[in-house]
Amino acid sequence: MSHKPTIILVHGFWGGAAHWGKVILELAHRGYQSVHAVELPLTSLAEDAERTRKMVAQEKGPVVLVGHSYGGAVITEAGDQPNVAGLVYIAAFAPDEGESPAAITQRHPPAAMANIEPDSDSYLWLKADKFHESFCQDISLEDAFVLAATQKAPLAGTFGDVATAPAWRKKPSWYQIASEDRMIAPENQAAMSARLGARRVMTLEASHALPQSKPLEVAAFIDEAAMAVSK
Repeated sequence: MSHKPTIILVHGFWGGAAHWGKVILELAHRGYQSVHAVELPLTSLAEDAERTRKMVAQEKGPVVLVGHSYGGAVITEAGDQPNVAGLVYIAAFAPDEGESPAAITQRHPPAAMANIEPDSDSYLWLKADKFHESFCQDISLEDAFVLAATQKAPLAGTFGDVATAPAWRKKPSWYQIASEDRMIAPENQAAMSARLGARRVMTLEASHALPQSKPLEVAAFIDEAAMAVSK
């Protein structure tokens, strides 16, 4: 069996590295010994990408970058490192050069867009009483309550930051669509996955919170990509 690459997981808005917990355990069960989840500051695309590049730079061997939600914009920006072997998008933004997550969102505004609001310091929050129905309608109310209480808000400006040199133009990519997503419209996900020329596109009947609601399927998809780049 070929050596397994390092997996680096990149979270999105309204969550942190811990959102990957179930996926991390499943990857470990599949034999991945080098798995890391970046904790982004969510202050700007440039700063989030730089934090991710620094983590990639610590790895001597090949890395598969996995981005969920806004994390897809981050891996698009940070995936230019020479040891990045592949990119995996999980219900994620995959912007082109000069394009922002906000611009993509405007093409097909998601069902839950009205449930996002800024605070007095220009951080964007997902309304706590709307978190379950907006972000993760296919997990329990109790788990959603915890996610709402621990959500990590981004600076509003981050949503409008544009990609500079999209790594997916040079790196092989995979895309997993959430068909019941209320945070990134499935129509936008389908368009982005087609534009990527992804090696494989898989659609799951799931909410935006794929790492929580479908961790087995997410881990299997990451494993498929990792095995492909290891051949």
